[in-house]
Amino acid sequence: MKQESQTNFNSECDEATKLPQTFLVKSLDETSKDLERISAQDQLQWGHHQFNEQFVVTTSFGIQSAVLLHMTVLLKSIKQLKVIWIDTGYLPKETYNYAEELTKLFELDLVVAQSPISPARMEALYGRLWETGKEKDLEKYHQIRKVEPLEKTLSNLNVRCWASGVRKGQTKNRQAMTHIDYIRDRLTLRPLLNWTKKDIYYYMEKNNLPQHPLFQKGYSTVGDWHSSEAENNNSKGRSTRFGGLSEECGIHLNTK
Repeated sequence: MKQESQTNFNSECDEATKLPQTFLVKSLDETSKDLERISAQDQLQWGHHQFNEQFVVTTSFGIQSAVLLHMTVLLKSIKQLKVIWIDTGYLPKETYNYAEELTKLFELDLVVAQSPISPARMEALYGRLWETGKEKDLEKYHQIRKVEPLEKTLSNLNVRCWASGVRKGQTKNRQAMTHIDYIRDRLTLRPLLNWTKKDIYYYMEKNNLPQHPLFQKGYSTVGDWHSSEAENNNSKGRSTRFGGLSEECGIHLNTK
């Protein structure tokens, strides 16, 4: 980005902090185009600059999570951002261990979002929703264990904008995403949207960031233990999730 454009954008960020925090200086589309022209680190800094304590980062402690978390601790800020982690109660043991490792390494201000319904209670009431092969049951599972816990936590923290590490190359739905948009009536920022797998790998290598333990076992993406598997001849990327029934878990879809 040219120096003049960067200066103008920084000036607009300064002006944005003077406005009510539900508004952007420019339209959503114009803001997204401006964000696309600056680095992922600067996009994250912009979000924190504009929304202050009403801005958070979300993480899954998945395969690429170390990148956005590392950027978070590099922010120029007096107070560190809160990081929201959705713990479904069904994550692999490797993910729980990785979460502990990164939380200590980055000294994260971690907020754990969990469903008020325990896994055992949910299974007693509704069965093992991920096993039926029905998309509506999988959606119900995602709503109970992921979407509702996230939304409750965002509301409790009075969040106006949340950042995630989604990338266009992950799913068909994400190919059409922009750098900033509304999800369930809140702004969501996507600093890594245009990053490739190589970008993720080289950033982690350059900054000596630890890999998720399941990466070495052939996993390119990992969520719950029952809905994730290593890549094979038939499944690559997000098609290894949810038995191929869905590529999305509902968190990044604009549905309620």
